Amino acid sequence: MDEMNVDFAVPDAVSAPDDVSVPERLQDLVIDSEDVGGFLHELAVFSASAVSQAVGLDVLCGITLSRRRRTATVAGSTHEARLIDEVQQAYGDGPCLEAMRSHGTQHVPDTSAEDRWSEYCTVIAERGHLSALCVPLELDEGATAALNFFAPQAHAFDEATIRNCELYASQAERSLRLAVRIGVKQQHAEDLQDAMRTRTVIDLASGIIMGQNRCTQEEAFQILKKASSTRNQKLRDVAESLVKSVAKQAPVAHFEA
Repeated sequence: MDEMNVDFAVPDAVSAPDDVSVPERLQDLVIDSEDVGGFLHELAVFSASAVSQAVGLDVLCGITLSRRRRTATVAGSTHEARLIDEVQQAYGDGPCLEAMRSHGTQHVPDTSAEDRWSEYCTVIAERGHLSALCVPLELDEGATAALNFFAPQAHAFDEATIRNCELYASQAERSLRLAVRIGVKQQHAEDLQDAMRTRTVIDLASGIIMGQNRCTQEEAFQILKKASSTRNQKLRDVAESLVKSVAKQAPVAHFEA
């Protein structure tokens, strides 16, 4: 998409200085958020405020993020915004999901008279959401997302607003891409720590068995595996139970403070 300044004003609700640009504010959201879910919520709130000011209506924003081997993550500027997107997930089709599949903007000028996705549109129209605009976000391979705007008035989004939303999305997707990458690295770090904790408790349990049975480490490990299978419990749980019974407290990995 072409580079240009989006006409959206920085919302008062985010308490940003007057000279803060949209890209700068989006970057701040990434920095200030603890995880991807938190960033999505703040992005939805910021986006709803910006578009509401642009169209002069109380616009809600929902965001759906789909990543490989993960359930879809849904966030919203309000509980209602989140609910609208969750309803669409339940139906398995709708303008948001189509935007993510087709990588193209989906505009529903009047949800009460929409032939596409008629069941879903009827539901949200009855809840007072008469316009919908869903703009895809281009992310890294294996991840897709969309900004979903809902207005209480039919034909709320004109061509200029749609164009501005698409330009805004091109800025927002950069921040979301960064947030997802950070989230992946955080998850990898957590997985590594969990693996190290598991290794620690299994090693401790094996040591206890070696002392009790005067056997090798491999023989002790096989005893643990057999107990795990017999009890139908995870190997780590069996090992932790043994260590607790001896030490009277949960084992602590050596890398923890």
